[in-house]
Amino acid sequence: MKKYLLSAALLIAVCISAKAQFSLGVKGGVNFSKINADNLNESTRTGYQAGLFARFGNAFYIQPEAYLSSTGGKFTTTDGNFSAKVNFTNLSVPLLLGHSFGSKNLNFRLMAGPVYTYNLDKSQDFSDNANAAIADFGHYKNSTIGFQAGGGVDIGPITADLRYEGGLTKISDDFGQHQNLWALSVGFKFF
Repeated sequence: MKKYLLSAALLIAVCISAKAQFSLGVKGGVNFSKINADNLNESTRTGYQAGLFARFGNAFYIQPEAYLSSTGGKFTTTDGNFSAKVNFTNLSVPLLLGHSFGSKNLNFRLMAGPVYTYNLDKSQDFSDNANAAIADFGHYKNSTIGFQAGGGVDIGPITADLRYEGGLTKISDDFGQHQNLWALSVGFKFF
């Protein structure tokens, strides 16, 4: 815990000494998630995200975020005898490094960084004809590590982002499941 407090204090001190710009805002949007699984057919699930972000810096910036999101996936076996739907409610915490260019009223951004996701809730729905081998399907981990990369635009206090998120760790060892998603969000900077 001391390391985290020291890191946060150091980051704030560097930003203040560099007279860096600071922004704080809210964001919300839609995501299209998919859980890739070995030997299963997958399809995309539409979800939401809503939360807070801060931005420290000018041309180069650091952007920590915290938001709730809804993700998941749908699966069928190649023969069509089994189907499943999985839904998650997550707390996601990305730490993005970015570069911005443009004017104050029209600013374009590129960003990338790690994301930690904690599973707050899950629901699973399996078809009635699930056999014993598939019945062990839903052993999902409580947290995962991934990455995000994307771009955005700021028009005055309005901000919009399009990002890809890839899973670096498996969300479940059953069938080698990794979660990936595309997210589109719109936000408002308070200052």
